[in-house]
Amino acid sequence: MGRMILNNALRSIVNAERRGKDTVELKPISTVMSSFLKIMKDRGYIKDFQVFDPHRVGRITVQLQGRVNDCKALTYMQDVKARDIEEYKMQKLPTRQWGYVVITTPEGVLDHEEAVKRNVGGQVLGYFH
Repeated sequence: MGRMILNNALRSIVNAERRGKDTVELKPISTVMSSFLKIMKDRGYIKDFQVFDPHRVGRITVQLQGRVNDCKALTYMQDVKARDIEEYKMQKLPTRQWGYVVITTPEGVLDHEEAVKRNVGGQVLGYFH
């Protein structure tokens, strides 16, 4: 169920980007979703996001930048080893120059570059480009 919530939120971001909106509100929220958005912010795909009332249902307001072409969350569990991350990236992302695969690892939620640098594998959450 948590992966469906993440997937719905990411699809809302893509739809708002295509309509040319400046902000989008995501409900319900999860800690994995905020970690995913933090990676998107660090890589420059969104401007900022704010979490409101995280102890209840809560909501996240995301300020869009117009840079997201597509982002998806996998609704099934896909394990990937540290040595297979580059191969997985080649399969899922359209080009080698841009885009990130987000992986949940024992060291936290990381993008594929950090996971390769730290030499850890885990489960693929999704990707964005």
